[in-house]
Amino acid sequence: MKRALLLILVVGTIAMFFITGLHERLTLEGMQASLGQLGAWRDESPLQTTLLFGAAYVAATALSLPGAVVLTLAAGALFGLMWGTLIVSFASSIGALLAFLVSRHLLRDVVQQRFGQRLQALNDGIEREGALYLFTLRLVPIFPFFLVNLLMGLTPLGAWRFYWVSQVGMLAGTAVYVNAGTQLAQMEGLSGILTPGFLLASALLGVFPWLAKKAVGWHQRRRVYARWQRPKAFDRNLIVVGGGAAGLVTAYIGAAVKAKVTLVEAHKMGGDCLNYGCVPSKALIKSAKVAHQMRHAGRYGLAAAGGPTSSPGITPQFSFKQVMQRVNDVVRAIEPHDSVERYTQLGVDVVQGHARLLDPWTVEVQLNGGGTKRLSARSIVIAAGARPFVPPLPGLDEVGCLTSDTLWESFSQLDDIPGRVVVLGGGPIGSELAQALARLGAQVSQVEMGDRILAREDAEVSELVKQSLQADGVQVLTGHKAVRCERTPQGDKQLIVEHQGQTLALPFDALICAVGRSARLTGYGLEELGIPTQRTVQTNEYLETLYPNIFAAGDVAGPYQFTHTAAHQAWYAAVNALFGDFKKFKADYRVIPWATFTDPEVARVGLNELEAREKGIAFEVTRYGIDDLDRAIADSAAHGFVKVLTVPGKDTILGVTIVGEHAGDLLAEFVLAMRWGLGLNKILSTIHTYPTLAESNKYVAGEWKRSHAPQGVLRWLARFHAWRRGAAA
Repeated sequence: MKRALLLILVVGTIAMFFITGLHERLTLEGMQASLGQLGAWRDESPLQTTLLFGAAYVAATALSLPGAVVLTLAAGALFGLMWGTLIVSFASSIGALLAFLVSRHLLRDVVQQRFGQRLQALNDGIEREGALYLFTLRLVPIFPFFLVNLLMGLTPLGAWRFYWVSQVGMLAGTAVYVNAGTQLAQMEGLSGILTPGFLLASALLGVFPWLAKKAVGWHQRRRVYARWQRPKAFDRNLIVVGGGAAGLVTAYIGAAVKAKVTLVEAHKMGGDCLNYGCVPSKALIKSAKVAHQMRHAGRYGLAAAGGPTSSPGITPQFSFKQVMQRVNDVVRAIEPHDSVERYTQLGVDVVQGHARLLDPWTVEVQLNGGGTKRLSARSIVIAAGARPFVPPLPGLDEVGCLTSDTLWESFSQLDDIPGRVVVLGGGPIGSELAQALARLGAQVSQVEMGDRILAREDAEVSELVKQSLQADGVQVLTGHKAVRCERTPQGDKQLIVEHQGQTLALPFDALICAVGRSARLTGYGLEELGIPTQRTVQTNEYLETLYPNIFAAGDVAGPYQFTHTAAHQAWYAAVNALFGDFKKFKADYRVIPWATFTDPEVARVGLNELEAREKGIAFEVTRYGIDDLDRAIADSAAHGFVKVLTVPGKDTILGVTIVGEHAGDLLAEFVLAMRWGLGLNKILSTIHTYPTLAESNKYVAGEWKRSHAPQGVLRWLARFHAWRRGAAA
């Protein structure tokens, strides 16, 4: 009842404010028109006028009414700089406290009950650093004044702390605006704009947020670095920890702009992508695809490997050892691109060893050849990458498992492919490996605990890929939870899975764990420096860690674990590390493409239907079936589709999913379009070479155009052409 009465009072008062036209008074024009009368009242009854003005300010602030800036200017015009600042300082803080308490009383319990888990991190942060956070918002108004009052009321921040931090934090800004009001009061016409006092007041209004932001940043840096002794000089401009995709690109950019850069790598240059991920897996997938085509050569009018044209499904003859030799040859052919020699020639000082941060500027390297090397730099970029996550399954240590990091060396030692393979995980890595190994002759079972594989894709995409894997002989077991590993009395290894209360034993010769990757967060000094980590190193929008001179990029920073996003982040990390004192850039994740290299490939950028519905974003769907595309038919690859999500009624692209041959290559046109704001009409008007798979992009744009054709105009055109023929309309 109390809440209801309070809500009625607040809403009723706000309604009366607008109904009576008081909102028109709280404008610059309204203030200037009233200044004369208000000045007369002030001269007749200064105390009463002061109290009434202060009460009006408190009421406007407490009810979150528009016009606080105008009232602040009016205070300067009426009471001068000193008294105006004093009145507004207390009135604004008291009004803010009342708004804070109203929000807390009416909304906090409801919001916390409904969104408590999601707000837990925010609540914890407010309890730890609430005063500093509020002070920053008051000094540098990122959010509107009234919004800060209402939102803070929803948090655990104490009312007394809210009041005094607001009182102190708003004082400087209040003085600047009150001073501007004193200058406005002295203007007698347009010529007053050119007076030094008004120009100075206007300049203060403009530069104050910038000065306040700089002051807050200086205070925060001083607080963060308080326990460290900063070197007087530095050995390097930049030290990069990690020689994977993010580290290599960061070092490359630094050297390109003539900075002195050291790159530290403890193991293999090129990181996971070159040595264990993208490159070897795609080489294996290519060999598997060729074996698949040989097995189904009849589709192309050729004799299947080992049999006549009419006998599909015959296993092609090949050496698995030679297949793995080719994989290793591909890696070695690409190695020079990421080698120590190449980066040394580019001007990067490459140090091979294990790095450890001693303080925010100093890195000690345990050299691979023995000894240590200590270096200092103005900025450090952490690009330590990620490692495969191995689940804590009972018995796993006894039977052993392979990961995407270890299977390449293990398989290279084999003469024949393992006969029975179990792949644990239904994500992109697990699906790619399961299909490739099945096509090369292994008996593969893929185990996924969720309801479907590729769970981040739309259900129809997951189903299409699942059918393709099953057609290649993969036993896809969704909804199956791995319980334990064990050995039979005969010595065979098997994985025990559970499904709908029943257990199933899956015997295997090789078990591959592909359930995800976790960022490398330990072993190089983050803990000693107190840099916060959760699943990744915590960074802000500029990729800065707790220390503004230490950055993180790539898998270790998240939120995406792709080579291309690692390289994308590396640009921001390098530029901000080297030039951030002058200009910083926020990392842009608006248009991130990704692909799963199964057959058919799955490629996506932006939203799919699943994400759009989860986020409550309105969309239209346009589809084009690749089975209708001439080149796909000619290539016997007539399967899959292009699906585009657009803003309802517009050709603005929200997201694209492509399933089919070379989907990852076809996606690039849509990535470019989304990056530069080009719609489907622009794609439709672009010439695409015939016959190519890329025509599917043009045709899906044509499908959108056809569905949005102006039917009324077309009916009139039909009548027009009939009239031109002399026929009856």
